[in-house]
Amino acid sequence: MNFPFWPLAALVASPLLLPAASGAQTYPSKPVRVVIVFPPGGSNDVVGRIVFERISRLTGQQFIIDNRGGAAGQIGSEMVANSPPDGYTVMVQSTTHVANAHLYKKLRYDVLKDFISVAPMARQVGMLVSHPSLPVKTGKELVALAKKRPGEITYGSAGNGSYVHLSMALMASMAGLKMIHVPYKGGGPAGTAIVAGETQAMLATIGSLFPHIKAGRVRPLGVSTDKRLAQFPDVAAIAEFVPGYEFTAWVGCFVPARTPANIVDTLNGLLGKALADPGVSSKLAAQTLDPMIMTSAEFTARVKSDYDKYEKVVKLSGARVD
Repeated sequence: MNFPFWPLAALVASPLLLPAASGAQTYPSKPVRVVIVFPPGGSNDVVGRIVFERISRLTGQQFIIDNRGGAAGQIGSEMVANSPPDGYTVMVQSTTHVANAHLYKKLRYDVLKDFISVAPMARQVGMLVSHPSLPVKTGKELVALAKKRPGEITYGSAGNGSYVHLSMALMASMAGLKMIHVPYKGGGPAGTAIVAGETQAMLATIGSLFPHIKAGRVRPLGVSTDKRLAQFPDVAAIAEFVPGYEFTAWVGCFVPARTPANIVDTLNGLLGKALADPGVSSKLAAQTLDPMIMTSAEFTARVKSDYDKYEKVVKLSGARVD
């Protein structure tokens, strides 16, 4: 999905004045490079373009999208980690950021030490689904069937260590289930596989499954939040039949370590303003992405919590990428 990124209005300064840094010129005073560490078209790219287009309008300054995909986000992340800590290179990354720390033996950067967590932008929620041929209509029935038929039910994923893999591995572990993991080369092929009946279940982001859910090609059984979603009031939260389960993902903004605190605060405030804009929130909602607003300190705590959570989930899943 592509959005027109530099309309003429985006180049006209708005009357909004941002706090100056210790009497220095207002930030940003020149174009800012926004490194999205995945290719165009995915959720990270969609979120980054929607949110930073609005920020460009707020500031009257260009925020230029630079997609640097490859190696599950490592190429772009390394580039940002080695960029000057001046606020003019920012990164859009997802929970893949913390997962990579446990999936790869060696990263050329430290996930926690080499970045400052500025703010989240959107929450991604997972949906547990089954192929219509599987004789279950609820998540509770799926759990009961999997316990009755250990090692028989297959579930697809976007690859070893992906959110789609780890979300189901965590649910299976917490429920005491033995299911067969079938990794595919991406979320698209995994979705095609369950629609075709090659696999019987999957737990993937709602955005990637929504066309199949709407068309009745897969059956929704549960959402990965701890409570039901307003958009799907009849679909149980997985926590209702697997107590304590919660596994959502996020898309967030980061800057290199040692970026001045006043710049981090300014960016955080701009992100908050953009996400509170009705036009931005409606565009994100259309992609089944929930706007997510936090302070930098709150997001830092969330990143560390997810870092620890992913360490445990990666271990129990047995996933490893060399």
